[in-house]
Amino acid sequence: MAALAGLCWAAVLALLLFGGMSRGEPLEFQRLLFYALAIAASILTFGPIEYTMRLVGLTLEGTLGSLLLLYTLAFVPAPQAWLLSLPDLPVYGLLLMALFLCGAAVSRPFIHSGTTHLFQNRARAFDARRVRRQSYEVGLLLAAVAAFAALRVLTWVSLLLLVIVLIIAELLFLARVPVE
Repeated sequence: MAALAGLCWAAVLALLLFGGMSRGEPLEFQRLLFYALAIAASILTFGPIEYTMRLVGLTLEGTLGSLLLLYTLAFVPAPQAWLLSLPDLPVYGLLLMALFLCGAAVSRPFIHSGTTHLFQNRARAFDARRVRRQSYEVGLLLAAVAAFAALRVLTWVSLLLLVIVLIIAELLFLARVPVE
């Protein structure tokens, strides 16, 4: 299944880079093929991970996020102004939502496998809500970095401050929320 997922991702990227898909016809053959390959690649990637690690909702979240990101990259015209420019605001909104969902879906298996080895307490090691929250924090970090870049205020200092704020928030969550 991994080889089939890799072939689907390669075909999606080839269509994205070299397909020459137009933005006019919504039911064009290349577009339908692009949609089908993107959905198949996402399901073949996130489905086995969700089943193996018992991460409920990972396939849906990963498929939706990757399909939204690929659709935005392939068919939505690139923004010409900054983030708060009204005509370009929906484009940035789509891109930020896609980055949030993709970042959360990709980081969740890594967070789950890392914390099962990190925590000695069995209840904390298999806390699915904590893993989901931490993966959403990673997705939020990616979306915030993209938003800062779109606002043209992304510097090393702002990136460091954003990471520190998210780490402090997570430490406060870990200190306050009891394990069920």
